Amino acid sequence: MSCRQESKDRQTDRQLYYGVCRGISVTISCFPLLAKEGDLIIGGAFSIHTQVSNPPLLKTALTLFRINFREFRFAQTMIFAIEEINNSSSLLPNISVGYKVFDSCGSTLASTRAVMGLMNGEERTLRKTCSSQSSVQAIIGASESSSTIVMLQMCGIFQIPVISYFATCACLSNRKEYPSFFRTIPSDYYQSRALAKLVKHLGWTWVGAVRSDNDYGNNGMATFIAAANLEGVCIEYSEAISRTDPSEQVARVVRVILGGSARVLVAFLSYSEMDALLEEALNQNLTGLQWVGSESWITAGHLTNKRYSAILTGSMGFTIRKTKIAGLQEFLLQVNPSQDPQNDVLREFWEATFDCSFQPSLHGQTQCSGSERLQDISNPFTDVSELRISNNVYKAVYAVAHALHNMLKCGQSGEVVNQSCAWKDHLVVKHLQRVNFTLWSGERVYFDGNGDPAATYELVNWQKNREGETVFVAVGSYDNNVFSSNLKLTNNCGTNRPQSVCSESCPPGFRQAVIKGKPICCFSCIACAAGEIDSAECSQCPLEYWSNENHSQCVPKVIEFLSFGETMGALLTTFSLFGASLTVVVLCVFFRFRHTPLVKASNSELSFLLLFSLTLCFLCSLTFIGQPTEWSCMLRHTAFGITFALCMSCVLAKTIAVVIAFKAKRPANTVPQCSLPLQRTSVLSCTLLQVLVCMLWLTLAPPFPYKKQCDVGSPVGFWAVLGYIGLLAALCFILAFLARKLPDNFNEAKFITFSMLIFCAVWVTFIPTYVSSPGKFTVAVEIFAILASSFGLLFCIYAPKCYILLLKPERNTKKDMMGRNQ
Repeated sequence: MSCRQESKDRQTDRQLYYGVCRGISVTISCFPLLAKEGDLIIGGAFSIHTQVSNPPLLKTALTLFRINFREFRFAQTMIFAIEEINNSSSLLPNISVGYKVFDSCGSTLASTRAVMGLMNGEERTLRKTCSSQSSVQAIIGASESSSTIVMLQMCGIFQIPVISYFATCACLSNRKEYPSFFRTIPSDYYQSRALAKLVKHLGWTWVGAVRSDNDYGNNGMATFIAAANLEGVCIEYSEAISRTDPSEQVARVVRVILGGSARVLVAFLSYSEMDALLEEALNQNLTGLQWVGSESWITAGHLTNKRYSAILTGSMGFTIRKTKIAGLQEFLLQVNPSQDPQNDVLREFWEATFDCSFQPSLHGQTQCSGSERLQDISNPFTDVSELRISNNVYKAVYAVAHALHNMLKCGQSGEVVNQSCAWKDHLVVKHLQRVNFTLWSGERVYFDGNGDPAATYELVNWQKNREGETVFVAVGSYDNNVFSSNLKLTNNCGTNRPQSVCSESCPPGFRQAVIKGKPICCFSCIACAAGEIDSAECSQCPLEYWSNENHSQCVPKVIEFLSFGETMGALLTTFSLFGASLTVVVLCVFFRFRHTPLVKASNSELSFLLLFSLTLCFLCSLTFIGQPTEWSCMLRHTAFGITFALCMSCVLAKTIAVVIAFKAKRPANTVPQCSLPLQRTSVLSCTLLQVLVCMLWLTLAPPFPYKKQCDVGSPVGFWAVLGYIGLLAALCFILAFLARKLPDNFNEAKFITFSMLIFCAVWVTFIPTYVSSPGKFTVAVEIFAILASSFGLLFCIYAPKCYILLLKPERNTKKDMMGRNQ
């Protein structure tokens, strides 16, 4: 006995199926909620009822919400498109297209039943199984990625194409696993990357994340996190919820969100999970967050009510562009139970819409008459102002129709549609892959190699209009294709966007230092050194550049010279003249007491020559001050080299004289006279050698003025002059150190040792400072080294002598000088 012959049994089966979707304990049924016979049948799977809890083990009944007006509109949009095609004279002429619409109930279990009924037309009840020859050429649906995957795993074996209008999981683009899948909504691969770019563009580098615990949410969030990491965005937490989770789990996720420091929440949630999360958010007063939503809920009209306004106002997210479908609103407003009095879903829709009942009610509920007007109702079913997903359903139906039309032509040009050759190939998938047409609205419909459409999004922002109502305002766009990836934002993208960062940006002149155990977005700030600019790491400026005041960029070094008029130049000039004057005073004191034992014991000739050379050392520093000229550049370095060589030669000669005096076997009063020629020769030869080095330097590569500074010309010549002075100083220090314990009450070697220590310390410090100092500070460092070493020599060698000459004259005797026991 066939199902078509038993109308009574057919009505019973319909009621059994409807009982499944209302939570009544029945076993299984596969009867469509909406159906129409035709030459060709297009199947549909819509979540007309939404599952809120999983059935216990070994039970098939589901606990469900009331009818979902939005999904019911999608189903009616499919019927509207089929009716348009049936009335068309150019698309599938002389062929009637029928439909079968099943309720996937938003669950994989109900989706399995639906796809079984769509594939083979079996109608099973508790008591019997009946079979018919009806089958579908393609299936439109489902809304959820997980439900779509279940459907594909079954009907993909028979190459029955599934064209989804709302399943966005990137996993469905895998042609090896799902060769018969197509969709009219872009893959989440592109949406997730677009969300990451949006978050980075708005400066939100520290965000929280919550997702649906299913294929849609898990795959979409995984892609978002990977893209966010590439953009330098850090995820503070990532939580998952499911519509079947107990309330304690949802409450725990909301507590995590409340406890986080991120002020931006990326919600990759399905329609029903979003409802569950918002209800708990209201219970825990979760406010003050910037929500960034996925396509699934970002344009859900029922979320814009005042109940959720404190939570969601200002939300942003990507969605497909909205459009208008001519005639759809009129078609929707004509839906009425009178179209099929035995159809339970139409009756339920009517009862839910007008809050009435067709059955007599004992609770005083209004009884439905069937004459109520949908024109007087405003709900997600009648609202056609945001036709985005409905347009996807519309495009999917037309794509199937064009594929069937091309297939029925049998590939022969000009042949009229003929059913006799319709199923030679019987692979609608092949023809779906090739469809390429333009709708009346001007929108082009085609699929790429993975069955995906072009990825084009519109960025919407939830804003208040003048009436205080929440509206979706387009504030940007995102296009992604093989050649470009572009995010564009307009200027009306909200005004009070929060800051969401783990660590505030470092001020100018500081660099970021990662905190151990924290993400890269959490860092401390460390000051950059002079000559460095701030970036991820402080970087050294090039040789001719220097960091600006706030260390934000390298700027050309200011070319300036050390002048007498500026503070630094005036101070150095003062110290130079003071040192020269003090040296002359000491010279006068020594001349006044030249016949005393102390001056004679100090080798008066070398002492006068040393004081003269020290005076020249103090004065030669003045040649470094002022605007450089060709002559001043040559003079300053040669004068410095020769005067210091003369100074060091005198100190070396004095040191040698002390050593010879104490080591000689002759009487002490005859030693100085015998050593005078040796002293003069050593001073003259050591000085002449430096003069020779300077002459070669001036001849081969003399110093010259360059950018208001003196360039040394030949670095070899410059460092040879300094090296020679250092060599003389080292010899002086070694000899003086060896002679420091000679038996003399006034052993001059001790003071020479101290003076050489100061001299060497000054010039060893000078070298790195000289190399690293910029511009005029290089000159200032060199002058400071000249003055410091000159003062060191003057005070260490002559201060003790002047103390005795001026303050302790009673000690200025030969006996005190010798300090020996007779």
